[in-house]
Amino acid sequence: MFDFNLDVSLDLEKEILDLKKDMNAIILAHYYQESEIQDLADFVGDSLELAKKAKATDAEIIVFAGVHFMAETAKILNPNKLVLLPDLDAGCSLADSCPASLFKAFRELYPDHIAITYINCTAAVKALSDIICTSSNAEKIINQIPKEQKILFAPDRNLGKYLIKKTGRDMLLWDGTCIVHETFSERKIIDLKAQYPNAKIIAHPECEDSILNRADFIGSTSKLLKYVQEDIAKDYIVVTESGIIHQMEKLAPGKNYIPAPPDKSCNCNECPFMKLNTMEKLYLCMKNKEPQIRMDKELLIKALKPIERMLEMS
Repeated sequence: MFDFNLDVSLDLEKEILDLKKDMNAIILAHYYQESEIQDLADFVGDSLELAKKAKATDAEIIVFAGVHFMAETAKILNPNKLVLLPDLDAGCSLADSCPASLFKAFRELYPDHIAITYINCTAAVKALSDIICTSSNAEKIINQIPKEQKILFAPDRNLGKYLIKKTGRDMLLWDGTCIVHETFSERKIIDLKAQYPNAKIIAHPECEDSILNRADFIGSTSKLLKYVQEDIAKDYIVVTESGIIHQMEKLAPGKNYIPAPPDKSCNCNECPFMKLNTMEKLYLCMKNKEPQIRMDKELLIKALKPIERMLEMS
């Protein structure tokens, strides 16, 4: 019997930490989670870092404060462990843009292509892929593929276009996008740059070409975070999900981070799926040990192979 009643007087942070200790659990959080969740997580990172941490943990239970495909990846790497996700509806618009049935049909049209698939996809799509990649290791992985080998890249077309420019490879692209990175306005970026002429524009490669062409630095969430720590500028226009700014302020304080777009009445620089996870849901999922990530054994085995290839190649 699950208890979904919440005592409003509870100190949620203390309760969560107590449960974590009692359960021998680890809490993994993506950079795009609410700041309160980031601050109590055992580890905060991007998709690649979280996958590695999930694979290496000796905890009995993995509590994944992220979106569904990330928790699935943790389960694939830890099939015998309990993997909890605070809200099962925490999906991903990019993953949704690539249904497994359509991707299977697409692959069958190009049997001579190797499928390199961005980790932001479902387990079923991973199982249909040859190699998984993240935005931080995709270029390195593509550069290891023989020049004569044709490549199919899915599901993010913007990341794919960026990688074509970086690697010089003529890849066949699936037409998928992320709703957050699609909504950034070039006009607003120009206006922001006029207000902050000394600010550097830093952007995630899931953004459109028009945005990336104006960026001073392009990189994955972890690379953006490293950049602001090492760079000497004081002002940055941050063109990715605004949750990363919390870590930037912690690790590189004293600088000015300007989220794009700037209009505080607009939440289009926040991932609505990432923000479905809350402290309350985190506590309840640990208390009830639900919702769990449950997957078919055959799917787990098939999806593991391309993830392991990624980890080997990165």
